[in-house]
Amino acid sequence: MRTRAVAAVLGLLAASCAVAIGPAHAASSVNAASSVYEAEDATIFHGTVDTDHLGFTGTGFVNTANEVGAYVEFTVDSPTAGDATLALRYANGTTAGRQADVSVDGTVVSTPAFAPTTDWNTWSVSRLPVTLRAGTNLIRVTGTTTGGLPDLDSLTVADLLGTQWSDALVDSTMHRYTPATVGGWSYPVALYMMGQYQLAQHTTDPARRAALIAYIKAWADRFVDASGHIANSFTSLDSMMPGQVMIALYRETGQTKYGLAAKQIHDRLLPGAGYPTTPDGGFWHATSADRADQLWSDGTFMADPFMAQYGRYIGDSTQSFDIATKQLVVYASHLQQPNGLLKHAYDASKSASWADPATGLAPEYWCRAVGWYGIAATEILDLIPADHPRRAQLISIVRDLVRGMAAYQDPASGRWFQVVDKGADPGNWTETSCSAMFTQTIDTAIKRGYVPADTYQPVVDAGERGELARISLHDDGLTYLTSTSVGTNVGDYAYYVDRPQATNDFHGLGAFLYFYEETHP
Repeated sequence: MRTRAVAAVLGLLAASCAVAIGPAHAASSVNAASSVYEAEDATIFHGTVDTDHLGFTGTGFVNTANEVGAYVEFTVDSPTAGDATLALRYANGTTAGRQADVSVDGTVVSTPAFAPTTDWNTWSVSRLPVTLRAGTNLIRVTGTTTGGLPDLDSLTVADLLGTQWSDALVDSTMHRYTPATVGGWSYPVALYMMGQYQLAQHTTDPARRAALIAYIKAWADRFVDASGHIANSFTSLDSMMPGQVMIALYRETGQTKYGLAAKQIHDRLLPGAGYPTTPDGGFWHATSADRADQLWSDGTFMADPFMAQYGRYIGDSTQSFDIATKQLVVYASHLQQPNGLLKHAYDASKSASWADPATGLAPEYWCRAVGWYGIAATEILDLIPADHPRRAQLISIVRDLVRGMAAYQDPASGRWFQVVDKGADPGNWTETSCSAMFTQTIDTAIKRGYVPADTYQPVVDAGERGELARISLHDDGLTYLTSTSVGTNVGDYAYYVDRPQATNDFHGLGAFLYFYEETHP
């Protein structure tokens, strides 16, 4: 379980039920973002407070009798009525689910299955959406099988802003997919894995952290053999982005094979290795004929942070930092416009069907492409030395980019449009993944001192509200993130606005995790 600040306990309510043990928990404000209620302080019917397993919080956990009807009841006080998330931390060391009824003020609102957790020392979280009334709410968890309840450790009650959405999103994704079924070697899946890795880095519970890393490792081990070889020819920048996962695992495990796997990609981009470039040294988006001479804003994220991470965490730092920063500068020299935004793509040969015959530029500012550049640039600035010769130039690029992003934010939703500068045009819509990226880019720029907080913090605040409005918790206990553009090539306005809007697309899941872990550290 991830630990973050919670609301203070305001007082104790005495238990009044003669057949129960333990006092009811102190009432805490639901609207104070989030509040934790320890199960041992709740009203317990047919159960004991035990301490014979590892990993519990507070002073113990509740072990109910193996019977139908045993329950734990929490008293929650909410100053106003509204929607909330219940997060029940539990352990179930059996091989079968332990279903229960969850009721609010006597009405059953959910029947979670409380799936097995490997053993009794491993804790998981079941999340449920509820509506609370103003004042006192009684939240009861009642066993409905002869096995009784799982061991219950705590209840966290949170409003929209207080819900730990990255934890919920990751738990939902790991529930939906195993490492074997989550997807192959691709940048959208790797983006998600790197988002999960950021969550793991911020997680203080060792068991939880280990489980998050183990999932990532199991996925990566499908592609890298014992000698550190990946069976991929790496003919596109997109194919190189999963190298970030190899660097992350090298940092975590110290295993040579992950460092060698990263080196395979790193060496592919070295001068003289044969990866093609434009005359001024920009990496082609891919080596195929239909991508010849083309620089896509997307490509900066696919290759450049990897190179900077390699320099920071593995070696060859001078050359790796030089390659990463040079690419950002070369791409911006062609793609960044006076309004601060970057066109989706540039064709040095000016022969692509979408290329302006005079400038070689694509016609539109596609939002996720702009977002990719922002995430890449701010991350690389964090990785390179303070005295790097291109630092000042990159900060200037980021400042212009933030100015452009802020200028085109949708005032109604706080998000950004699929075609960034044409929000009023027919068919345009606010897109989830780029809105996460834009918000994160501006937030990072403020925190690092690149742009003034008094000018841009309202943009971040609105962006955060808009992004969080796109994620929800359903009755199945899983998160749903909506309105993410599926994978997209270079095209015209009609092409972009007609792209399908997917739910739980990995572009959106990964971007959300990056955004949330930056804005909610």
